[in-house]
Amino acid sequence: MQMHRLLFALLTLLALSANAQLLVTKQAFSMDNFETFAGKTIKQVTVGWESYGELNADKSNVILVTHYFTGNSHAAGKYRADDKASGYWDALIGPGKAIDTNRFFVISVDSLANLGVHDPYVITTGPASINPDTGKPYGLDFPVVTIRDFVNVQKAVLESLGIQQLFAVVGPSMGSMQAIEWAVAYPEWVQRMVSVIGSSQSDAWTTAYLEHWATPIKLDANWQQGNYYDSSAPLDGLAASLMLITQNALTPAFFNQVGSGEMNYSAQESSPLADIRQSHSIVDWLRSRAKQRATSMDANHLLYLVRACQLFIAGHGDNIEHALNKIKAKTLFVTASSDLLLMPYHAKDTHAQLEKLNKNSQLVVVDGDLGHLEGVVGIERHAQSIRTFLQDQ
Repeated sequence: MQMHRLLFALLTLLALSANAQLLVTKQAFSMDNFETFAGKTIKQVTVGWESYGELNADKSNVILVTHYFTGNSHAAGKYRADDKASGYWDALIGPGKAIDTNRFFVISVDSLANLGVHDPYVITTGPASINPDTGKPYGLDFPVVTIRDFVNVQKAVLESLGIQQLFAVVGPSMGSMQAIEWAVAYPEWVQRMVSVIGSSQSDAWTTAYLEHWATPIKLDANWQQGNYYDSSAPLDGLAASLMLITQNALTPAFFNQVGSGEMNYSAQESSPLADIRQSHSIVDWLRSRAKQRATSMDANHLLYLVRACQLFIAGHGDNIEHALNKIKAKTLFVTASSDLLLMPYHAKDTHAQLEKLNKNSQLVVVDGDLGHLEGVVGIERHAQSIRTFLQDQ
């Protein structure tokens, strides 16, 4: 009987641990000067970071999570128990989850030029920041930044904590670019690399595709070549960009389900038939969400993130095979069959190149109707492959 009680208590404790809500605190890291990949100096750089789990004695249990384009370092947990939403990968990160915080110290860092600069929980240096040389916002005088720059800022944060190695670096979308850049730029640091819905370079198609996200901002009369910080921000252009980003990241199946399920969409709706200034219900739905998101974001920051992604090739050189050959880490590529943004060929081609180079690489193709967002909001359905990869010796 006593043994049964002990077993029951242990199972209860494990269940509570697995379901416990992580409460996290945003922290800040600052450096006086940061030199970009292009050789420019940014003064007084400050970024936010947060962590989950405990760092072990020899600091060998670190997993770095690198965030996606519109994301930030809030990868899991809540800042307060009554927060409405948890971090974007909360289904993946936590006690007993695929990235198990009972085992790992998980850390994530806000990018330079983070899109959510007006979110009170985001700490970033970018075009909206004050240039210490002028006392005014940088605007387009802020240097162009790259994926390598995001990685180097993360490296500085890690080194400030005495960390010199990564058990794994894991990231979705733009985060996948950072993850593979880590494995190429600092191969001695990285034991495992997980690229989710990702790419090892921005090819001609992707670079042109990304330019469409920038165009509405540049066409907004309020943009003023980036000099809008003392006047009205180009929120209409920013919202139009976010509409594109949202639709590109999803699928026809998702939109058709929303149209038929939430708003009884019809091609022959009365308002757009009666007045050219009116829109269909699905367009209003998309625009209203984009406008709401735009209030915490900055248009210039979006342009800088677009450019960072357009400039990306692993290793930041001119030879992708040479770059991939530097990788020493075991690699896992998780791609979504319905992804219309970073389509599966990106991951498949990189995986094939690594296999040709006799590297230890795995590829998982997942199904679902969420498109690119299978790697973010749909990640729980695909967590097992990441759990297995992290457990594999």
